[in-house]
Amino acid sequence: MGGVSNERLEFLGDRVLGLVVAERLFANYPVTDEGGLAVRLNALVRREACAKAAEAVDLGPHIMMAKSELRSTGRSKMAILANACEALIAALYLDGGMQAARDFIHRYWETMFDSLAPELRDAKTILQEWAQSGVLKNKVQPQYKLKRRKGPDHAPAFTVEVRVPGHEPESGRGLTKREAEQDAARRLLLRLGKWNE
Repeated sequence: MGGVSNERLEFLGDRVLGLVVAERLFANYPVTDEGGLAVRLNALVRREACAKAAEAVDLGPHIMMAKSELRSTGRSKMAILANACEALIAALYLDGGMQAARDFIHRYWETMFDSLAPELRDAKTILQEWAQSGVLKNKVQPQYKLKRRKGPDHAPAFTVEVRVPGHEPESGRGLTKREAEQDAARRLLLRLGKWNE
């Protein structure tokens, strides 16, 4: 006997967050091209950013969840906090309009906006740019392949392999396929001496 799911609210909250962040970036970086804006947007709407905002507003204790999740420290899991934060943004939007959602996002994302690094390329982007820069004989795209998916649907774990011709492949892991791809790219860049942690 399940309760009402927040998934529809998460869907809407994700879009509201994306719009508000895009507005702010558009205003803050008037000469930055689309690619530079997109990288910054991705950094601010990703799971880690939403979870950080959820922690700042102390959302964890207010999340209703299954007993099994409670036993496995569900209230502190990044994915659960991030999803709840997106649902909260949607609820603010539906109840108080765009300005209520915008005020919340500006308040709890303020330090994240302020701490954006000037160079914000992610590992996949850096690996792709390196592979296409002419360093290799032919400009190639890194190839990502899902090697394994395990765990239950609500908490899957992915393993992805990345290959670049002329180099040993590298594997990465993550809670989403995208996270696993980023981890694989980062590990390969570390081996190549192209990534600073």
